[in-house]
Order: sequence, then structure tokens, then C-alpha cells
Amino acid sequence: MTTNEIHEVFPYVRVTDTRKAVAFYERAFGAEFLYQLVEPSGRVGHAEVKLGPVVLMISDEFPEFGLEAPPTSGAVGFSIHLHVDDCDRSVARAVEAGAVVVMPPTDQFYGERSSRIRDPFGHHWLIGSSIEKLTPDEMQRRYTAMLTT
Repeated sequence: MTTNEIHEVFPYVRVTDTRKAVAFYERAFGAEFLYQLVEPSGRVGHAEVKLGPVVLMISDEFPEFGLEAPPTSGAVGFSIHLHVDDCDRSVARAVEAGAVVVMPPTDQFYGERSSRIRDPFGHHWLIGSSIEKLTPDEMQRRYTAMLTT
């Protein structure tokens, strides 16, 4: 039996306007634009930006194929987590670029200062920075205590 190892994981977000999303991700997170593929009508079928060591893939909506962006209200079932040096500074930069704070930067039981923002395209981003190194057992102890008090 051969193995089928995963070599990379690429988050792929769908938005209403890829060009605006790329510009936002550049301003908000310092993303590096890599390239895009544009169909004759002008819709962006695929774009890539680099966020630190990770490539984020982006495309316009293609409802005729069932590929739709989330509502800008932010009703999505996932978040992208960015681990950064300074949570507060990164959130401020994202807000300046047009993000909305859903949860302000807060020290968390799991040893991170974190925040949740919604980008102008409806996607949620968790932005966090380490404030202390904890074992999984200590995180569990704190989690249990938080939920039972």
C-alpha cells in the first residue's frame, strides 16, 4: 500500500472582488502578490498572495458553478489564524485597511493574546501572538476552570 501524504495545505477563499481583496490583504497583512489568472470577461479565476510562509489562494465568485463568496456579514464556518509578533499592532493595521473587529485583542487562557476580525469580504481572521508557553494539560486545566466558574 502506498502512502498518500499531505505535502501542503492552501487556504482558498472566494470573494466578490479579488482585486480589492488582494489590495486589502496587502495593506492589512503585508501580503505579497504572486500572480492572477483573469478570464476574458475580467473575472479573476485564480490569484495567489503570500502571507509569511503560506500561500493564500483567492478567486472571484462563479455562481454558475456553485462557487460563491460568503455574505459580507461574516456568516462563515471557518477562520484563518495568523500568528504574529504583535496582535494589537496587527489588528490596528487590519482595521486601518478596512477590517471590522469582531473580538478585540484579549489575553486568552491558552497563552495567546488574540483577536477576531472580519475582512471586507466576509472572512473571519484570528490574529494572535504568544504571551506564554503552555502545555496542553495546562491549557485543558484553564479551559475547564473557565467553563465551570
